[in-house]
Amino acid sequence: MADDKKHAEIDAALVRQLAEILNETDLTEVEVERGELRIRVAREITVNAAPVQYAAAPAAVAAAPAAAAAAPAAMPSDPAAIVARAGEEVKSPMVGTAYLQPSPEAPAFVQPGDKVKKGQTLLIVEAMKTMNPIQAPRDGVVADILVGDAQPVEFGEALVLLEA
Repeated sequence: MADDKKHAEIDAALVRQLAEILNETDLTEVEVERGELRIRVAREITVNAAPVQYAAAPAAVAAAPAAAAAAPAAMPSDPAAIVARAGEEVKSPMVGTAYLQPSPEAPAFVQPGDKVKKGQTLLIVEAMKTMNPIQAPRDGVVADILVGDAQPVEFGEALVLLEA
């Protein structure tokens, strides 16, 4: 018990120090790893609501406005209506914006029901003007896409559900 409390105090102090570093510098993200402990502190920066450019597209094309993005399904208010999802969740490795296709005019990388191979791009997460492909961790079938296009995502947020 005392050991758990000590780790919690150390973690809180470290998080505060990392947050101070972000406030004192132009950094938007700091990550520290000590053994099994890994702490990442990030902040989102918006620059005059400038359009996002797709680096992966052959010719840079502005992203579709977020207002035109598909709205994610609302979380049910009744806890009994929440059902456990079957399958493996593919989670976001970073904070950013999820895009379901390589450019606004292109078809989506995958649709529910599609068979995918390990390493196949499922979607991309844009972070700090860099497009990061999110790849299938294994062969499977896309059971569900859990985010909308141009939707902000958090670190560890489930993006896609894969079935065997």
